[in-house]
Amino acid sequence: MTELQATKSERASGGKAAVGRLFVLELSGGRIHTMNTDGSDRKTIVSDCRNCDGIVVDVEAGHIYWTNMGVPSLNDGSVERADIDGKNRKVIIPEGGTFTPKQIHLDKKNGKLYWCDREGMRVMRANLDGSKIETLVETGRGDADRHDQTKWCVGITIDPQREQIYWSQKGPDNAGLGRISSTNTEIPRGETATNRTDIAVLFDGLPEPIDLELDERNRVLYWTDRGDPPRGNTVNRTPIDVKPKSGDMPEIVLTHLMEGIGIALDVPGNRMFVTDFAGSIYSARLDGSQSRNFLYAQGNLTGIAYAEL
Repeated sequence: MTELQATKSERASGGKAAVGRLFVLELSGGRIHTMNTDGSDRKTIVSDCRNCDGIVVDVEAGHIYWTNMGVPSLNDGSVERADIDGKNRKVIIPEGGTFTPKQIHLDKKNGKLYWCDREGMRVMRANLDGSKIETLVETGRGDADRHDQTKWCVGITIDPQREQIYWSQKGPDNAGLGRISSTNTEIPRGETATNRTDIAVLFDGLPEPIDLELDERNRVLYWTDRGDPPRGNTVNRTPIDVKPKSGDMPEIVLTHLMEGIGIALDVPGNRMFVTDFAGSIYSARLDGSQSRNFLYAQGNLTGIAYAEL
């Protein structure tokens, strides 16, 4: 969000009003759509994606990046880049460079892409051109561990101010074994992705936490949960500068989703946008009020990004 806000200011000072756009991934159709924040002026800009899941927008460079899960049993996930209009499509992380990449996050300041690798059981990053692929966290390895869904890494965001990574591990369907953890963006000296000692669990026993977004201005972490009610099919949030006490539960701000997946924040506009697997796109204020389902039955929707263009 910081990069998008900076871009908005630059455009405003140049006398050109920025316009908010959504970028939405349709898993079932293998397509990427862009639209206004009310669902109007919808365009399909990319087709033939291989189980697309996460998306980010680099407004300044004029690029979108997205993950392709591929076929989970084949270890053939990839990451692609294209211009904001979908042209000049390019694979930057080739098939097999990551197992099943999920949500992706842009660290524009440091020129990095972060993503979670589900069946790969990893938190990963690379340069914006796909070079220097790194594994920062590895929760398991091999086929035996891969069958343990508590080890699967799904959603991700970073806090550049504290140099922290936050990620979710959803666990089996509706098992109440999901968790959200944090760690430093750099592995401690002398440690590895498998044995690093700086990992902290923020919340455990969650239904199925999926995608995460950070409100850097107000220091609040948001995420979707696709598990069963009452705590699932929700958007949750928690302050990140206060360590949760034992037994604390996150605040639920949005309910009645149908397997919530993607989330994007427009902090200056005091609003969030959420997708679910039933094909709906919702908008609401950051506190969950004034919720509106403005598109529905749009296929199986996964990632969503908001940008000021």
